[in-house]
Amino acid sequence: MAHSPSQTQTLNLPSLLFVIVLIAFSIHYFFFSKPSSSSATRRDRNAANPEHIEQIAQMFPQLSRRDIQWDLQRNGGSVQATTERVLSGRGLERPPPSFQPIQPPPTSTASAPPPPKSSHPDLITRYNLASRVSAASQSVASTPGEAQKTPVWSQNKAERQTMLQKRREDMVLAARRKLEERERERARGGT
Repeated sequence: MAHSPSQTQTLNLPSLLFVIVLIAFSIHYFFFSKPSSSSATRRDRNAANPEHIEQIAQMFPQLSRRDIQWDLQRNGGSVQATTERVLSGRGLERPPPSFQPIQPPPTSTASAPPPPKSSHPDLITRYNLASRVSAASQSVASTPGEAQKTPVWSQNKAERQTMLQKRREDMVLAARRKLEERERERARGGT
């Protein structure tokens, strides 16, 4: 049986090139491109948690919430990575103008209860300095010469601990005296 030219199938050069290009695009599409549905899922998964934004904003009030949210979104929501970036001095990159941060839902301030008092007591209460405050108000402030009589550093750990604790207490009391003086000046200037 003889084969007629219509029955033999041949592949000419343009058809061969077309098939190769088609295979290359198929491989590229299936293995190297990300479908659009997964990009939306990835964006939602990398969206910054409002609690994480609030946590970093409380630690670093000088940063804008938009910058924090951008950095959290870029690093997969890692608070630690964002904190390390700020503490290392590199700062946070500015988000591009096209970045639209997700705004947290507004909370109703009318129905919200008033915020509770801070659980952190003031420094006088924290370091039990109330007796020294009353004694310091009755006596005259210490002179700079008295502070220089104490040794600068000790080899004994207990002495260093005591000395540093006393310095801390003195600094707290000095700050309190300055604040009281400032308030008295303001009161005198106001009336």
